[in-house]
Amino acid sequence: MSFDSLGLCDELLSAIASRGYATPTPIQTQAIPVIFEGKDLLAGAQTGTGKTAAFALPIVQILSEMVLPSKRRSPRALVLVPTRELAAQVSEQMQNYGRRLSLRSTMIYGGVNIQAQIERLHRGVDIVVATPGRLLDHVERNTINLSKIEFLVLDEADRMLDLGFIDDILNIVEYLPSQRQNLLFSATYSQSIKQLADEILDQPQRIEVARRNIAADAVTQLIYSVDRNRKREMLSHLIRKGEWNQVLVFVRTRYGADKLTDELLFDGIKAAPIHSNKSQSIRTRTLAEFKRGELRVLVATDVAARGLDIERLPHVVNYDLPQVPEDYVHRIGRTGRAGEDGVAISLVCSAEKPLLFEIEKLLEYNIPRQTIAEFPQIAVKRGVKAKVTKKSKGSSKPKKKSVQPTKAKPPSKPTKAKSPAKTTTSKRGKAATERPAPKTGRRGSRS
Repeated sequence: MSFDSLGLCDELLSAIASRGYATPTPIQTQAIPVIFEGKDLLAGAQTGTGKTAAFALPIVQILSEMVLPSKRRSPRALVLVPTRELAAQVSEQMQNYGRRLSLRSTMIYGGVNIQAQIERLHRGVDIVVATPGRLLDHVERNTINLSKIEFLVLDEADRMLDLGFIDDILNIVEYLPSQRQNLLFSATYSQSIKQLADEILDQPQRIEVARRNIAADAVTQLIYSVDRNRKREMLSHLIRKGEWNQVLVFVRTRYGADKLTDELLFDGIKAAPIHSNKSQSIRTRTLAEFKRGELRVLVATDVAARGLDIERLPHVVNYDLPQVPEDYVHRIGRTGRAGEDGVAISLVCSAEKPLLFEIEKLLEYNIPRQTIAEFPQIAVKRGVKAKVTKKSKGSSKPKKKSVQPTKAKPPSKPTKAKSPAKTTTSKRGKAATERPAPKTGRRGSRS
């Protein structure tokens, strides 16, 4: 099937061709006709399959065909998304398609100056892409009019539920007209999504183009077992040996993202972090630099697991496995998009085996394992041999026992062992108080 057969106008077909898309994806093939028919839609599709275009194309065309009752434009389509990054991505596509048909689009999210958003809304827009919290701020300030909304889209609805936006979503729905078309798109399909659909959708048509929670087929997945303390060393080795020029690395915490970035920079690998502690301007600039190839590694928390559309991203690395198995699917979905191949590698230590078990249980198959000889799963610690030597020397001491077979010697032996321990601790204590904290040497911990 081609885009021509979906009933799209010439302007949109030209926009699609300029982006290099030749044939529609399965979700686009099934969703676009349903939206043109005016029906509510509940759609489940794996990440990276073109969900955004599936609702953006028909909405833009329908809005362009409607005659505006007044010169002052009020929003007629509302797209709710969970994160700022996804808002920027969806808004970009809406603008690309909408400008061909003289439609205006804007995005609304927190972390930036609200006044600039108020001014854009005052000038008049047709389409608003927003995160729920900031949109409610505008509603309370009376800076946005939602009474003319004809389309409500919930994109990545499952992620919005995970982030606790359910109450905000239901509050927003109260400000919308009852007569509207509702579209719910989600990468995963769960019982909570069904309940949300029952609340908002009106006799929706359900589409599920892929087995739920399955990872994209275009992604090659690999597991490397490695000791936790050598993960950074292995990551640097893989980047250098494989000559990776662009890799997205996921970690669990914001502190972990900053720490790993510093260590990669110390290794001579250009990297930058992106997480919720960074201002929106910094996050936007960092992401733009990564897309342009100015950064070799982008270290991210799960704030980037959804919505990031980086063309031809070749590698994704799970430096830390996610706590929620579904997040694994979204993380690796950043590669292997739009028909491109990709590689997703997970560095797994022994403590993360239960998390790996849950991920494979979700996928319903085992991820292939690979090993690198230089990086055993349990690293040999340097102090072990020294301790063994001390024990062996200690084992020669029983000879003294044989010379003096009195039973008073065994208790005296532990007493002698205790006295050096006390002097050692006291000396260490003095050293700790005398030396300033910076001289303890954090760099040494990186070796």
